[in-house]
Amino acid sequence: MTRKISKAVLPVAGLGTRFLPATKSIPKEIMTLVDRPLIQYAIDEARAAGIKEFIFVTSRGKSALEDYFDNAPELEAALAEKGKTEIQEIMKATYMESGQIAYVRQHKALGLGHAVWCARRMIGDEPFAVILPDDVIAAEKPCLQQMVEAHEECGGGSMVAAMEVPMDKTSSYGILDVEQTDSDVLPIRRMVEKPKENPPSNLAVIGRYILTPDVLETLHNQDKGAGGEIQLTDAIAAEIDHGRPVNGFRFRGERFDCGSKAGFLQATVAFGLARDELRDEFSEYLREIVAVPEPAQ
Repeated sequence: MTRKISKAVLPVAGLGTRFLPATKSIPKEIMTLVDRPLIQYAIDEARAAGIKEFIFVTSRGKSALEDYFDNAPELEAALAEKGKTEIQEIMKATYMESGQIAYVRQHKALGLGHAVWCARRMIGDEPFAVILPDDVIAAEKPCLQQMVEAHEECGGGSMVAAMEVPMDKTSSYGILDVEQTDSDVLPIRRMVEKPKENPPSNLAVIGRYILTPDVLETLHNQDKGAGGEIQLTDAIAAEIDHGRPVNGFRFRGERFDCGSKAGFLQATVAFGLARDELRDEFSEYLREIVAVPEPAQ
């Protein structure tokens, strides 16, 4: 019987250098997409998938991220006094129950694999999810929920979310060599981290994972890989070498790379247009600024 996924690791130790100077004083993960910080989208997705415990891998300068999930009694009182019950309901999603959230420090920037390894003692011997908040996914059914359901159906092992990318972008991703099936679940033959040439496909790993505790053992003994970092992709690839099942999952939804400025802006437009109270005014503005003059007759 497949064990239920109840824990998620959220690596949030990065410096956010692509968003300086904003990230000089605030963590990138609480930069707002419309009116919610990136981290809230990740938490909402995890909760929809049945996650009950959240492990944040942090670094210095992330105290504002920790404060975000704390109770705010003064704010609650002010909202209640003004009768703003709708906002009070929205605020409930930002609170965590005592013991539901934990923080682990990554003292050295040694890569995603090292960040996940830092959470090993809190994960223990059970399968767990990894969510990268930079990857925001718009989907009718949240991406991690899709994965958890597929993981239960295929009987366990590790699973990575996958999407097609342009061939000239494959050197920026972990790339999969998979067995083609009629299903969204694709058995993986091998994985290559950021191939400089001859990628096995254009099917890329993005920031959603379901992993077995065996991956943590591999990370414990793993050497540095691409970029001089301990790569999570390399540890998952070792699972395949050991004969353990690893599947790619072709999720249904649209992924936005909010770790880049262009991706963040694209997500802002998409999520803004998805909001009923913003759509009409925002779309009218967009039509005005992208209007192309009619050619002269």
